[in-house]
Amino acid sequence: MNRLAVVLLTAALVVVFALLAAAAACVLARLDGATHPTALMRAATAFAGVLTLATAITAVLAQVLA
Repeated sequence: MNRLAVVLLTAALVVVFALLAAAAACVLARLDGATHPTALMRAATAFAGVLTLATAITAVLAQVLA
């Protein structure tokens, strides 16, 4: 399989997982009684956290595998 295809599929999968985590955080915040803006901020924080974690893991794996 082409390396570009693997990179693009992996990036798409990470974004999907980040969106799922953000949606779950938003729903849980609303169930906890948070307002809409607060729930969206929690969702944005979860989304950014997942992307940051994926970036950190990618950097570590690049150093180990190189």
